[in-house]
Amino acid sequence: MVTLRSTIRCSPVKTKVPESLKADMPANRWGKILGATPVVLTVVATLLAGLSSGEMTQAQYSRSLAAQLQAKAGDQWNFFQGKKLRSAVQRSALDQIAAGGRPAALDHASLVEALQGTPAASVIEADGRTAAETAMIAGTLPARPVSAPPPPDLQAALDALESGGVVADPLVRLLKAQPSALSDALQQAYADVRTFDEATGPIGKAIDLVERHARAVAGRPGLARDVIAARIAFHAQRYDLEAQLNQRIAFLYELQVQASNIKAERHHHRSQRFFYGMLAAQAGVVISTLAMAARQRNLLWSLAAAAGAIAIAFAVYVYLYV
Repeated sequence: MVTLRSTIRCSPVKTKVPESLKADMPANRWGKILGATPVVLTVVATLLAGLSSGEMTQAQYSRSLAAQLQAKAGDQWNFFQGKKLRSAVQRSALDQIAAGGRPAALDHASLVEALQGTPAASVIEADGRTAAETAMIAGTLPARPVSAPPPPDLQAALDALESGGVVADPLVRLLKAQPSALSDALQQAYADVRTFDEATGPIGKAIDLVERHARAVAGRPGLARDVIAARIAFHAQRYDLEAQLNQRIAFLYELQVQASNIKAERHHHRSQRFFYGMLAAQAGVVISTLAMAARQRNLLWSLAAAAGAIAIAFAVYVYLYV
């Protein structure tokens, strides 16, 4: 369940040094530093408030993106389930045909003889076999598209996702080393689906053409039955392979969802740290303002300077390393 956290709204302390306090401050370098301290710390607090708010906005964006990616992953799982169901239906139909007598294996000579003079004859070649004839006779589909192997961390994340293991560790390494690896793999997976569709689409149409004319061949009632069985077997294998391609896309989307959630957690963590730094800077503003009004200023001003230094150092650490 993806939730959105509310944006932290920070109102930095606005500092204006009263004229009476300015007149009371010494007119030396110490006095100038003392007068500038609350102004500098106010600027620092304002910058940290902006960074905190920006990080929280990034966290909310990453959460929203994760929700969108999860919906896309759900679509691919629906495709996967639909293809597996279609394959099961095709195999059930093939079993029903076999219950009335096992279909005979098709051969090149019988197809050439039966379809001679029909538009379906273009599917059969005198020498060699077309892809459609190969699918009907040998039951062989075009090879599954083979793309370049994924990076090791991506493969480790996919393996962990399929087995229910820990995905975060290899995924974090992948995001640091190759930020675009997931999107590249997803584009390649979609390209594999298109390649397979382009290879099997014409074969399916050719088999349908052969079946239509085989039904009309006089004196060969068994031929149509054999072609129908070959067509069903072809589509069952095709749906199985398409389901595997959709499953890979779904897994990649699932990894993108987790990657987006990891980014959201990181931005939220940084937002909190910047907020703490802003609080330290605001404390320095208050203390330095009190120091100007007090007679014993050294201790208070030292505390203000320490708070400001801590706020700045903490902000630099969060920005660079968190």
